[in-house]
Amino acid sequence: MTQFQTEGSRIYYLKITKGDSFRVQAINETGNRIPPEIWTPYLYFMDKASFFGLKSEMDGLDLVLSPADFVRLFNGDDHHYVTFKGQTDDDIAWLELAEKVSDSLNDPRLWENVSVEGEEIIIDSKYGDMDIQAFLSDTIGQQLRQKGLSTAQLPYIRHFIQHAGWDGLEPADDYVIAVQLSEPDETPEWSFKVVLRSKRGSVYWTPSKRRMDEPLEKVLPEKWRSRHAEIAEKQALILSLCPSIESFDETRLHHAEWTDAEVLQFLRSDTEILQAFGIEVSIPSWLQAVQESKIRVKANVHSPAKKASVVGLDQIIRFDWQFSLNGHELSMQDFERLVSDNKEFIRIGNEWVRVDSNLLMQLRKMIEEADDADWTIKDMLFQNVPEIMLEESSEEDDPLVEFNLNKSLKVLLDKLLDKRDLPPTAIPENLLTELRPYQKIGFDYLVFMREEGFGLCLADDMGLGKTVQLISYLLHVHSKKQEQPSLIICPTSVLGNWQKELERFAPDLKVYMHYGPVRPKSEDFTRFLAEEQPDVVLSTYGIAASDAEEMQDLHWSSITLDEAQNIKNMYTKQSRTIRRFKGQHHIALTGTPIENRLSELWSIFDFINKGYLYRIKQFQETFMIPIERDDSEEAKEKLRQRIQPFLLRRTKKDPDLQLNLPEKQEQLEYCPLTPEQAALYEGLVQDTVEKMETLTGFEKKGLVLKMLSKLKQLCNHPALYLKEPYTSADEILPRSQKLERIVTLAGEIAERGEQCLIFTQYIGMGHLLQQAINELYGHEVPFLTGSMPKNQRDSLVNAFQQGKFPIFILSLKAGGTGLNLTAATHVLHADRWWNPAVENQATDRAYRIGQTQFVHVHKFVTIGTIEEKIDSLLTQKQAMSEQFIQSSQWMTELSDNELKELFTYSL
Repeated sequence: MTQFQTEGSRIYYLKITKGDSFRVQAINETGNRIPPEIWTPYLYFMDKASFFGLKSEMDGLDLVLSPADFVRLFNGDDHHYVTFKGQTDDDIAWLELAEKVSDSLNDPRLWENVSVEGEEIIIDSKYGDMDIQAFLSDTIGQQLRQKGLSTAQLPYIRHFIQHAGWDGLEPADDYVIAVQLSEPDETPEWSFKVVLRSKRGSVYWTPSKRRMDEPLEKVLPEKWRSRHAEIAEKQALILSLCPSIESFDETRLHHAEWTDAEVLQFLRSDTEILQAFGIEVSIPSWLQAVQESKIRVKANVHSPAKKASVVGLDQIIRFDWQFSLNGHELSMQDFERLVSDNKEFIRIGNEWVRVDSNLLMQLRKMIEEADDADWTIKDMLFQNVPEIMLEESSEEDDPLVEFNLNKSLKVLLDKLLDKRDLPPTAIPENLLTELRPYQKIGFDYLVFMREEGFGLCLADDMGLGKTVQLISYLLHVHSKKQEQPSLIICPTSVLGNWQKELERFAPDLKVYMHYGPVRPKSEDFTRFLAEEQPDVVLSTYGIAASDAEEMQDLHWSSITLDEAQNIKNMYTKQSRTIRRFKGQHHIALTGTPIENRLSELWSIFDFINKGYLYRIKQFQETFMIPIERDDSEEAKEKLRQRIQPFLLRRTKKDPDLQLNLPEKQEQLEYCPLTPEQAALYEGLVQDTVEKMETLTGFEKKGLVLKMLSKLKQLCNHPALYLKEPYTSADEILPRSQKLERIVTLAGEIAERGEQCLIFTQYIGMGHLLQQAINELYGHEVPFLTGSMPKNQRDSLVNAFQQGKFPIFILSLKAGGTGLNLTAATHVLHADRWWNPAVENQATDRAYRIGQTQFVHVHKFVTIGTIEEKIDSLLTQKQAMSEQFIQSSQWMTELSDNELKELFTYSL
């Protein structure tokens, strides 16, 4: 290793491992590995694309990078203080490759060798080696995504990038070139022009009508005339970004007269590309306001009386259609006339509205199909419907097509979503084991979903028998000889386990393991399957990706992905390849459908039910951004409801599994409000209830959830609600009997030589407890929150288990799962969660396998408040489960009177 010479500078030597992603470790001069938190700031110091490292992914000592990120970050431009070098020859070669790829991205010749096939970016084989081609393809794809563009738009921007680059046109010192769309004036046609303005001005310049066709060098104002060649070149590049403009005269400033249809084509295809590259686009303000205007359709769904007794997905339904346009109600006759007129822009009331004629035609076709055909619940809710019905509005309470189910259909749908009353299937006689009751439910669910034509994700906890449930299913499927075998793809590490389990439980199934260097390939593989006719083909993710051509040619009886999180990265070649495999039934097995990001869930659903969670861009806008960036409970609930029919998850805490743990006593600790709390409580409730009467259902839901949080904080302590700082225990405790009781009880538990856990939802409550216990009892009480580093978290857990401190405060979200804290004999819940599953998971940190002592659970409840009323309601709602599997927002569905009763303070 070469030592650096520059005084004050630093060198980090990089160890680089390449799989689907790059894993990078940094080593200092003394040979010690450095945590990424220390060295990555120097790597990301100029990287705007990742918000200077805020979006970086770290795994232990590894920085995890996509190929595109690797190229962008290691392109030869080091920090002035830190230099990065490869540790070995292989590491050096990877860094050199990153520089070569970076240089290629700035090479205009590259774009002569780039093409698009489907959704893949293809680099011509004569341009660089395979490594460089793969890097370039991945990097170009990431550049497109960062600009909000799709792969399909690449051909339209290739010429522009070749000459201007990804950053766009070099700005001029004294002018701005833009495009302007003007509404019809004296003629029915629109005017589209390329225009100029002074950099400090706002008025656009364009030639007069009589001089529009004169050459640029003659018609330009004197101040810009010497720049005519430069302006002509920029105009050509700008217009090259417009798919709707097929030709133009490069010698003059472009202008054209457009019809409504041409304007719509420009708005739909061109403006997004122009704005992605910073081109100024001027359109009428009223047109901007109506670009998103859509007709709204409501259908009251009911079943004919003669069919009312039929129960099942094939139940026939009927529709009563209602229409509105920008809030104006339309009759069926109005709607039909709107479609027949085929106008793009109409005036309704006092406003202009842009009408999507193509959308209207699709809607009319959908309505005609629905009225003429015997649609079923299955047709309407899931897949066999026109795409227009699957479109989602950005506002949940204003969908494009809204279906209102009558009571009988809603009851039926609820049963299906809860997976109750599924048709039972006889367990195959040749299954050499007995299925536990919950495994039988899983088997029935697998068979039911196959018969209905839906893929699914079986997401039971590890150890609950996903394997035996699938083997039972395969025996059922292949009891009648199938023309094609079923395919199971799994990690290499469990390939042998699958083989043994199939031999053990289903020896009648003929199994072929497609693995190893002598496996048949290409036509030999197809011929082998035809001759041998196996029931099940076992293979690995790596083999499936490398032998993709022959595997994709087959239509399998079923395709199962074991440890399906292996396809979680949607952009890897392996994931894209396997998601294109074709089978009659697609099944994903995984205990972790979401490990880090929601894109992983999308990738799994793209395999089991392609298109059900939309295209990735719409999924990002609808779910990923609201949930991952804004923590939107509304978006979470919407996603839970959407995935619920296709995901079956049971945990080891379910009552079907007997764990033989010692006894557990749960006890409610009732505490009255102080006068200060009661006055604040009643004031908040009265103010909020008055607001509720003026709000829509959607707004009311948001207000209810916001009020719920405020009331629960107020029940804990008024200082949390009023956002007051901690003063002293003497001042803070008398203001909340709950806080005083918890502090006192925790102190007494510690004095008896026992240990306890205190769970709270609120960081502020944790700090109040922490400071008061320390002040009164002298205990240094750790507080585990989501921001605590893993090493510190693990150290605290080990210290608590060893009895080094008696009281441990934990954030309910950060400490409610995944920890083993069996040293505790008391669990204190400072505030109530409306989902009992969350509380139970937290309690199970102490009451779990390995616990040998009696566990006392204390749940603190303020009398007469929402906490007491929630506790009463929860006794009726114990079936509610964990996040994303079943709803935990049941309170927002209560009526106004029920909500008033729930929130009102009553002694």
